[in-house]
Amino acid sequence: MKVKFVLTMDDVVVNDQLIDQIVLDWESDVDQEEILEVSHKWITTQNFLTQRMVGLTRVGESSLTIEPLEEAEEEDEIF
Repeated sequence: MKVKFVLTMDDVVVNDQLIDQIVLDWESDVDQEEILEVSHKWITTQNFLTQRMVGLTRVGESSLTIEPLEEAEEEDEIF
């Protein structure tokens, strides 16, 4: 399944520099199990982002959105 991930991070400190907001988005082919695994880790792991991003030492509010793309593309093809 092709999905789009959107990661938004507010009040971020990267390499000792304060940044108001960072928004990252990317598309990936993943199966339902991988999506559930990422979602579970995101919710349950303390400091999930700072453990995975080099130079990132602090994140205020953050959100991860996962949107399916294949269904939207298929609907566009029908019309």
